[in-house]
Amino acid sequence: MDLLNLLLSRRSIRRYTESPIPQRALETILAAGLLSPSSRGRRPWEFVVVQNPKTLEALSHCRQGSAAMLAGAKAAILVFADPEKTDVWTEDCAIAMSNMHLMAHHLGLGSCWIQGRLRQAEDGTSTEAFCRALLSVPARYTLEAILSLGFPAIQPEPHSLEDLPREKIHWDTF
Repeated sequence: MDLLNLLLSRRSIRRYTESPIPQRALETILAAGLLSPSSRGRRPWEFVVVQNPKTLEALSHCRQGSAAMLAGAKAAILVFADPEKTDVWTEDCAIAMSNMHLMAHHLGLGSCWIQGRLRQAEDGTSTEAFCRALLSVPARYTLEAILSLGFPAIQPEPHSLEDLPREKIHWDTF
């Protein structure tokens, strides 16, 4: 699959089958994250992989109205950062998330990006505080996002090049 077709067919998947994710697939997804470019090669990210069904169920309450799919996921990768390493940690972590999102799709897995930074959990705490407490993450790390993973229970139609919002492109001047 070439990259453009991969991008066209990648969709956010929120419902998963009961099939487990092979360990090799998880390692490949994590490698894609670790291979991500970062400002001055600082790599501010830390990845927490969750596969325990009880922990995934608890994580499904980490965001108001947006994380329920974690209860049915077979894995999740939480991307934390050490903001002391670089002032562009959000961008660096977003690139790592994107690489893992695309690799999951390339491997036939479904995934969904769950924003964590600046969001609230169902219990009224921040999503970051909720996840930090649940997973024993040291206080110096900041949450960027969570990637839910599993084999897709549905296969949405791919995007098409004809439907792209070309009005968003400006040549030479705005």
